Amino acid sequence: MLGKTISPRTVGRILDEDSIKPWRYEHWIFPRAPDFADKAARILDLYEGFWQGQRLGLRDYVISADEKTSIQARLRCHRTLPPDEGRCRRVEHEYGRGGALQYLAAWDVVRGCVMGRCEAKTGIEPFGQLVDQVMGG
Repeated sequence: MLGKTISPRTVGRILDEDSIKPWRYEHWIFPRAPDFADKAARILDLYEGFWQGQRLGLRDYVISADEKTSIQARLRCHRTLPPDEGRCRRVEHEYGRGGALQYLAAWDVVRGCVMGRCEAKTGIEPFGQLVDQVMGG
């Protein structure tokens, strides 16, 4: 013991300045497939604008799609108030439950834009609607 009291803020500052931070971590997955590098290289090439060693054309698109299932739909009980002079935007914490939704999204890799939609369920039909949205947009 140092014989002196030290504030929680000081403890936090000392720990923050230290190089070892055991409370911080990152998730990662060790690639197990023996041909992982070859498979990943094709995708990484597409992300860089190449297919089979050739530069993609101006009319070529690279679209990456995925879904996030079971997102709780929250319905705010009171409307959000916009920011005003000297006041931040105010969002009411109370909400009603609106069931679960699925978010389907497609990322245009080259142009850097995301197109997405919420659906009641996943499957080939909702995915087809996302494809139609992407192709029409």
